[in-house]
Amino acid sequence: MTELHLEHLSKSFDGVDALRDVTLDVADGEFFTLVGPSGCGKTTTLRAIAGFESPDSGSVRFGDREMAGVPPEDRDAGIVFQNYALFPHMTVGENVAYGLRFRDAPGGRSNDERVAELLELVDLPGFEERDPDELSGGQRQRVALARALAPGPDVLLLDEPMSALDARLRQDLRTQVKRIQSELGITTVYVTHDQEEALAVSDRVAVMNDGRVEQVGAPEAVYREPDTRFVAEFLGENNVFAGEAVADGAAGRGGDAPTGAVRVGPATFHLPVDAPAGSEVVFCVRPEKLVRGPSENGFEATVETVEFLGESFRAHLDWEGRDVTLRTAERPTDERLRVGFAPEDAHVVSGDGREREVLEERER
Repeated sequence: MTELHLEHLSKSFDGVDALRDVTLDVADGEFFTLVGPSGCGKTTTLRAIAGFESPDSGSVRFGDREMAGVPPEDRDAGIVFQNYALFPHMTVGENVAYGLRFRDAPGGRSNDERVAELLELVDLPGFEERDPDELSGGQRQRVALARALAPGPDVLLLDEPMSALDARLRQDLRTQVKRIQSELGITTVYVTHDQEEALAVSDRVAVMNDGRVEQVGAPEAVYREPDTRFVAEFLGENNVFAGEAVADGAAGRGGDAPTGAVRVGPATFHLPVDAPAGSEVVFCVRPEKLVRGPSENGFEATVETVEFLGESFRAHLDWEGRDVTLRTAERPTDERLRVGFAPEDAHVVSGDGREREVLEERER
């Protein structure tokens, strides 16, 4: 197996920047996920690793081996595409064996032995003689995974492999993929736009936006402590507020002293923040961290809609023209609801001013 290093990758198409100075390190045997919205650069990053795209600048290394000029077939990378890319005129066994066209099966095995071993690994034993059109979408994706693993690659690359499947099948298959990756200990880079999927399977995630890496970290850390407002808004549901730091006990009077009080609209919230009075503070509170009833940082909002999610209810609230989402175990029945949050359940992020401008426009 091997480590993977991307250093200062940049790439543009027709004058449009697809990658902007992307630097990432993937550890040996790590399940590393690139997640972000469409057009953020995650697939271009994967294609640069695979050798299908040449970066305008920067480097890709597998361990100590520089990949510049190395064609895809010589990169020791197995690739699984979104659309399976199975050959319809070949049997399942022949499709898997096609992954061995450039090299011998590892461990001195014959091709037939390697095919049988991999079909066992992906829970498709005895499927060698089946045709691809006899398989379900999930089974075809597992055949594509077996084909990518056939030559024993150093790196496994997965490009949105679950996106064509229904929700329940995606959950089942991602569990299988994670099990197989852990069993083999293969260095894996996974691309998805599905935040839940990224959080569920990854050792670490890189959140991408507009060709840049916004944040890298363990799923729990990135979810609970987003560095930027984009990460806070993109990764899972979140309530993002922008306000002005004020001197404690002197809301609206200003001053230069650092403060833990932030004014948002008509309310003043106490937060774990040390910011000069008058400066902008952007913070977020996850819907599950909002509580009903009296609270230190409380406010009253109008209930707009309520959704039943099975294990909980999602209530969409309106507070002073701001959308607020609440997760609660019991269905709200009142038109007005008192909610709030503990100071330690708020997380301050860096803002770019857009949220503040929107809120100021509403207040005018």
